Amino acid sequence: MVEFFQTAIIISVLAGMIRIATPLLFAALGELVTERSGVLNLGLEGMLQMGALVGFLVSFQSGNLWVGVLAAGLAGIILGLFMAWMVSTLKLDQVVSGLALNLLSGGITFYWFRVKFSSAGTQMPNIQIFKFGRIPVLSELPYVGEILFSQHWLTYFVFLGAPLVWYFLYKTRIGLQLRSTGENPRAVDMKGLSVTNHQYGALAFGGFMAGLGGSFLTVASAGMFLPEIQAGRGWIAIALVIFGNWVPWRIVVGAIFFGFIEALQLALQAHNVNLPHQLLLALPYILTIIALTAAAGRSREPLHLGFPYKRE
Repeated sequence: MVEFFQTAIIISVLAGMIRIATPLLFAALGELVTERSGVLNLGLEGMLQMGALVGFLVSFQSGNLWVGVLAAGLAGIILGLFMAWMVSTLKLDQVVSGLALNLLSGGITFYWFRVKFSSAGTQMPNIQIFKFGRIPVLSELPYVGEILFSQHWLTYFVFLGAPLVWYFLYKTRIGLQLRSTGENPRAVDMKGLSVTNHQYGALAFGGFMAGLGGSFLTVASAGMFLPEIQAGRGWIAIALVIFGNWVPWRIVVGAIFFGFIEALQLALQAHNVNLPHQLLLALPYILTIIALTAAAGRSREPLHLGFPYKRE
C-alpha cells in the first residue's frame, strides 16, 4: 500500500511537471525566435497576462474554448506588432519599450476584467476547462501513459512545436535570414532584405506564442482569471532562453526542469513536509537563478541582440 502511494505521488509530480512547463515553453519558444531577430522582448510578462484575459473572456462569452485560445493568440500578435513598431520602426530602447508594454498590458487587463466582473477572481460557469487529451493506446501504458500521454491538447501542441521551431531556424532559408538579422543586420540589409520585416514577423510569432501560453493558464489549467495569474512566468521564460543558450532543445530541458521543481514543491506542501512554505514557494525561482548563473559563462546570445538597427 505504501509503495503504491509513493508511486502515485511520483506519477503526479512528473505529470504536473509537464503541465507546468507548457506555458513556459510557449513563451520561451516565441521569445527565442524574437531574440534571434535581434530584439529583446521584455514585454513577455504582459503578453502572457493579456493572452490569459482574452482567452478567458472570449471563452466565457462564446462558450468555445478553442475560439478563446485563438483570440488569445491574436491578442498576442497585436501586442507583438505594437512592440515591433516601437523598437523596429521608431527605434526606441528595447528595454524601456518592453517594460512599458508590461505596464500597459497590466493596466488594460485589470481594467477590462473589473469592467466585466466585480470579483477579484472569476471562474467560467458556462463551460468546462479543457479536458485531458488522452491518446488512445499510449495513455494506457503503465506510468508513462499517465505522465506523457494524458495531458492537455495544448501541451502536445507546444512540445511538438519545439522541433518545428528548430527546423525553421536551422533548416530553412527564412530561418537563416532571421538568425542573420540578429547577428549582423547590416549584412542582411546589404543583400536587399528588410531587417524591419524580419523583426516584425519574429515579434508577431513571439506574441502569438505568448498569447497561447497565457490562454493555457485560464482555459486549460485554472479555469479562472486572476489579475496576476501569469505570476512571473514571462520573466522565467526569458531566463529559460538564456539558460538554453538560444537553442530550442535546451530550452525544452530548462522548462521541464522548472516544471519539475514547481511540481515538487506543490507536492511537498500538499503532504505537509516540515519546511517553511515560503522556502518551498521560492525554491523554483532560487534554483532557476542558480542554473541561469551557471549558464551565463557560456552564453552565446545573438551579437546584435538589444540594439536597434539604423540604416546609414
